[in-house]
Amino acid sequence: MAQGSGSGFGRRSLLRGAAAGSAALALPALSCAAPAQARSGRPSADWGVQVGDVTTSSGLVWVRSDRPARMVVQTAATESFRHARSWHGPVIGPDTDFTGVTSLHGLPSGEQVHYRVLLADPDDPRRTGEPVSGTFRTAPTGRRADLRFHWSGDLAGQGWGINPDRGGYRIYEDMRRRNPDFFLCSGDNIYADNPIPERVTLPDGRIWRNVTTEEKSKVAETLAEFRGAFRYNLLDDNLRRFNAQVPTITQWDDHEVHNNWYPGQLLDDDRYTEKDADVLSARSLRAFSEYFPIRTLRPDRGGTSRSSEAESGGGRVYRKVSHGPLLDVFVLDMRRYRNANSPGRQTDDPQGILGAEQLRWLKRELSRSRAVWKVIASDMPLGLVVPDGKTNFEAVAQGDPGAPLGRELQLAELLRHIKHDRVTGTVWLTTDVHYTAAQHYAPERAAFKDFEPFWEFVSGPLNAGGFQALKLDGTFGPEQPFLKAPDRANTSPAESPQYFGEVDIDGGSGELTVRLRQEGGQVLFSKVLQPGRVGQ
Repeated sequence: MAQGSGSGFGRRSLLRGAAAGSAALALPALSCAAPAQARSGRPSADWGVQVGDVTTSSGLVWVRSDRPARMVVQTAATESFRHARSWHGPVIGPDTDFTGVTSLHGLPSGEQVHYRVLLADPDDPRRTGEPVSGTFRTAPTGRRADLRFHWSGDLAGQGWGINPDRGGYRIYEDMRRRNPDFFLCSGDNIYADNPIPERVTLPDGRIWRNVTTEEKSKVAETLAEFRGAFRYNLLDDNLRRFNAQVPTITQWDDHEVHNNWYPGQLLDDDRYTEKDADVLSARSLRAFSEYFPIRTLRPDRGGTSRSSEAESGGGRVYRKVSHGPLLDVFVLDMRRYRNANSPGRQTDDPQGILGAEQLRWLKRELSRSRAVWKVIASDMPLGLVVPDGKTNFEAVAQGDPGAPLGRELQLAELLRHIKHDRVTGTVWLTTDVHYTAAQHYAPERAAFKDFEPFWEFVSGPLNAGGFQALKLDGTFGPEQPFLKAPDRANTSPAESPQYFGEVDIDGGSGELTVRLRQEGGQVLFSKVLQPGRVGQ
């Protein structure tokens, strides 16, 4: 989204700004820079563990070491780890920034899995560090089990980072206590273009203090700086504790690279020496693939980009994650395949915001899905008019309430397919705009009418500036029964609530309930949807 990009700051030593109040945070003891420099002792996993893309029988376990190490994962049915099963993972080293992923398979469905990660000296497997433990639930194979998940996005944006005076990223603790089956992060996991200053003066004179690092003292351009931006969030104790309990489904958006970027763009930003968005996005995708366990991305495989550097990981962000018979999650990538941002008045636009290949994939997989609910995880909203400068637009809508034009043509094609192929149970979830809202789309209110009604729910940010509400575009007939947004731009997390969404699916009735919550857990809006319908 076109939010403030901040200003540059001089390089600072590690963790300035944390000294006085850091007792509220359990920061990793190791340095953020050059973790492989020789040190005595055993490998350490101070950055925690996380699990991603969990299904009925599988999951991916992630860890980061402080030096080269062999990754070993043990799983068991109980915390005692009696009758544990061992999984021998990769030797991890500097080529992946000392991160590694081990794939678990053949797990029991619908069960709590306890796991622990051991890091062993590659030359002496008897020399292992302290194990780091976590747990997660696999998806059920039957329909009777209830399901809960959360979604949100936008972390450490506009210079609002880890504030030890507030206890860090408190919203993660709110979500963890509600014990969801998984968390869908809908993008802007980092703000590569927003440095984290040591302190910010709020409008009322209070001081917001940040934990900061050398890499986060400037915009990210090099691969090392992108890695440091992703690593920054793992300094927060709340997030590491959340990761150890709640598996993730993660996608990306613009601020993983630069505000409102698109392929082929040359940045008009004086803070950058590297202005080719393709070069920057390849480096970011490489770091993204190293710091999140995503089954369709492999950081150890060379990728291709429009740049001459094969720095991106192999694979793609868009994918389907099946969570048993109740739910399939369709994760979109509205960044890597889009056309250039423009006024959006084209009468023919086959590339659109998804690209032709991703659109074909989405239509095909929606039609094949037999899940009761098909959640479409969109990193950008559909009907909100998101500007990019004075004349261009960043998302799908472009403010003209008439017949579809520009990227709207691709959305119209998708919605028409859902209607005519009788795809039931579609719900759209998104973040990006830094407020929370519920939006219902219906053909009787629309200029384009060949679709069935559907809901789009908006949440976020997790820890970023709040922004005013955007206008709705009437092409697909949206109305907004709920909206909560600040009345000025870039309100800090100390001034404006942060938001997350919650989805509960009843295993008996199949009903899906969406609740929009704010930091602290308060429910702001709820909606119950019935299963088995093409439109709602």
